[in-house]
Amino acid sequence: MMYNLTRLIILLLTVMMISSCGEEPVRIPKSRMFPRVFYPARDYVNFDTSLCNFQFRLPNYAKIIQDTFVFEGKPVHPCWFDISVKELNASLYCSYYPVSKSKNLSSLINDAFTIAGKHNIKANYRKETVINNKYGVKGIKFEIEGPVASPLQFYLTDDKNHFFRASLYFNSKVNPDSTAPILNFLKSDIDSLIATFKWK
Repeated sequence: MMYNLTRLIILLLTVMMISSCGEEPVRIPKSRMFPRVFYPARDYVNFDTSLCNFQFRLPNYAKIIQDTFVFEGKPVHPCWFDISVKELNASLYCSYYPVSKSKNLSSLINDAFTIAGKHNIKANYRKETVINNKYGVKGIKFEIEGPVASPLQFYLTDDKNHFFRASLYFNSKVNPDSTAPILNFLKSDIDSLIATFKWK
């Protein structure tokens, strides 16, 4: 009797093991993927307005959005604006200051370094490149690597009367791996802006 019970248990275990070896593959979790990015066709137009003391070339898919930050009932300056690239979920925040006694060139440059330096906590590396384009515009470009809010910033000046500063931001959670290809694409447009920037 005991012998038959043992044979039955072994037979049942064997049938269960054989039936569990089906054709269905073992499922493993899918690796994390990022959405596919469709880059716009690149062409350039001139940014030139009577409100500002400068002009430059920008991509035709970018949109100028006037700054709405109000101080004492009016915008800080009519030449404060964002260059929005909606397709790539990015914006270049731009501000202009006339050099004056209250906003002298030294303090404006120090402010630009301070703002770039605020990203040092999360930055892996910061590269500073001296700007000196063919129109006599000078400045510094800050390229900041790591999980930072603004991976690229720069300022431009004529060393006397004008100061322009810009910071690139992505309108999404910071993820350097997913934004790296978009950043590389936008760097060409920003380099074009810097190369064609001139004071009036």
